[in-house]
Amino acid sequence: MKPSIDQTIFGSITIEGTVFAHDVMIRQSGQVKKRKKKLSKALYGTSHILSQDEAKYIYEKGTKRLIIGTGQFGNVRLSDEATEYFQQKQCQVDLLPTPQAIQTWNEATGTVIGLFHVTC
Repeated sequence: MKPSIDQTIFGSITIEGTVFAHDVMIRQSGQVKKRKKKLSKALYGTSHILSQDEAKYIYEKGTKRLIIGTGQFGNVRLSDEATEYFQQKQCQVDLLPTPQAIQTWNEATGTVIGLFHVTC
């Protein structure tokens, strides 16, 4: 079951009443997990560029749509390799500032997963 996201403020996101003070992923099952941003940071020196390794970790077989909250100010983007990976998987990627991404998430239907950056 897809959990509802209540709100986000700089540094946190609230999902079904639980506050998370770190970036999160939401799986197809509805499970909320901490983002493994070290997969991108190790390559690019920042978690604002999503690497192919992190893309492979995020993606779940059968996912048709990935909603990415790019931070309060929209700083996260996909690397070229990550973009290509999601295209190969025929997975639509929506990159939106996190406040808009949570609204999109709450309205989304179908096989969707999410990644939400909670700071810049």
